[in-house]
Amino acid sequence: MSGQSHIPAAFDGEPAFVPYLAAGDPNYEASIEYVEALERAGADCIELGLPFSEPIAEGPTIQQAVVRALEGGMTVERYFEFVSELDVDTPLVCMTYYNLIYRYGDEEGPEPFVERAAEEGIDGFVVPDLPAEEAGPLREACDEHGRDLVSIVAPTTGEERLQRLVDLSSGYLYIQARLGVTGARASVSDRTSESLARVAETGTDLPRAVGFGISSFEQARDVIAAGADGVIVGSALVDIVAEGHETDRPVAETAAELEELGRELKEGALAGAETEASQAD
Repeated sequence: MSGQSHIPAAFDGEPAFVPYLAAGDPNYEASIEYVEALERAGADCIELGLPFSEPIAEGPTIQQAVVRALEGGMTVERYFEFVSELDVDTPLVCMTYYNLIYRYGDEEGPEPFVERAAEEGIDGFVVPDLPAEEAGPLREACDEHGRDLVSIVAPTTGEERLQRLVDLSSGYLYIQARLGVTGARASVSDRTSESLARVAETGTDLPRAVGFGISSFEQARDVIAAGADGVIVGSALVDIVAEGHETDRPVAETAAELEELGRELKEGALAGAETEASQAD
């Protein structure tokens, strides 16, 4: 076993800011700088996408990020090199698709991938296309290597399936704020509070982090005020990376813009905790 996951510490004491970037977007060197900028911005945990050619849960923004990363030469082995090279102390979560996990190494099954990921410093996994009914082997591999398996809970998840996802998960639960695919939105779904309440009714003590569409101070504040323990932000950050790439902007400038938005989102989460506390008084 390669130690224990550091994810629980990310949600200890204050709401967590959990950004997402695709590793290698738009190229290896720039992507390293962008991930490190998000830690400086106050990220408590970073979801680091391992690009896959068929990212079915992603909207156009992240699909394009995946294409850029793949065209830039990102592979599973390069991903592990990328993780080991990062100069961050923030817990890292690998977000990818099960085919890459299952087929890695000399034998089929998730154990070789999880073992290597743990050795390189990955703390947990989000696998959007893995049904709860088929997640047993990955759960066992995570337990063997002290890693967390994070499940995604959709607004339409039924009670029986919700309980199964809760029982399967560790680290935190990824609460999908709305139906559809990822992408920044102008407002937070009204179903967020309902989803948070439904998860709370299961009795779980797992942190609840809300993603899909969060892109501003106000949205981060409102999600935390509604009872979330963290905010997950992807497309709004990937948009900055894409704009920097398309305009051939210096990497340092794009990194600074990522850091600025990251700080705004973290501050929004903290403001939401203050709002929730005042409402409880």
